[in-house]
Amino acid sequence: MAAVSNKVRRAKPLLGTFVEIEAAGPSQAELGRAIDAAFEQVAMVHRLMSFHDPDSDVGRLNRDAADRPVRVHAWTFQVLKTSIELHRRSGGIFNVAVAPALQAMGLLPQHDADAIAQTPPPPVHEAIELVDGQMVRFRDRQARIDLGGIAKGFAVDRALDSLRQAGSLAWGLVNAGGDLAACGAELQSAYIRHPRDPGRVVCRVDFADEALASTARRFDLFRSSETAVSAIIDPHGQTPANSIDGVTVRASSCMIADALTKIVMISGPAAGALLEQCNASALLVTADGELQISPDWQNAVHLAA
Repeated sequence: MAAVSNKVRRAKPLLGTFVEIEAAGPSQAELGRAIDAAFEQVAMVHRLMSFHDPDSDVGRLNRDAADRPVRVHAWTFQVLKTSIELHRRSGGIFNVAVAPALQAMGLLPQHDADAIAQTPPPPVHEAIELVDGQMVRFRDRQARIDLGGIAKGFAVDRALDSLRQAGSLAWGLVNAGGDLAACGAELQSAYIRHPRDPGRVVCRVDFADEALASTARRFDLFRSSETAVSAIIDPHGQTPANSIDGVTVRASSCMIADALTKIVMISGPAAGALLEQCNASALLVTADGELQISPDWQNAVHLAA
């Protein structure tokens, strides 16, 4: 391979955040083409899985799938299939049918009044039926889905796969607002903020050729230095998760890491068995400030002084 002499980094607003893609390789022109192609993958996921767009796959499902089966893109079908499997494996904790609770909190738009329900969300495996031919049907008329807890990680995976297909790249990195993944042998570093004090770094995490995803209490540094309650909804009580303040998960897939952060935010250390099943590791900060790290990950986590 030719010597690496170029590095390109670009950012675009997508998925409700800023997506940054960086790559290194011998050719500046090839890097630009590879990054453009990777952004196209992210933009496709954005178009397919946006809750805000009534014409996206998610919008069409929420509007029509209780009345008739709806055909969706293969990517949407894949994300739904993974969501149903994680719902089953997590004992119902991971639930993409919590959209009405997020609407009631003002975190999602209210496309129609019927979407706001005060009853617990239906079990995903009972409410959503996947039919051959990429068809989806809702068995429960109250069902409304939001793929925001998994689609961003899926988009990162698709972008990274696109970078991998540009064979002469030395390494690549995709960062979508804290969901990030890298390819290549280059060691990357991510700095984890304290969930109650976003201006303070808890630790540095080193990683290569794998994915990280983080979830924490909400904050907007442009409005206030104070953090708000989590946007992660415990489907059993339809209330924000409150025992864990912040989570970072490491996995081979960013889609899986993204989804697992929601499960750990709700279940805390009890999610350890599922993390092990998924060959994943977690770093979490409890509501009382305790830092807990999976034993197999401690060597890659460097605590801040």
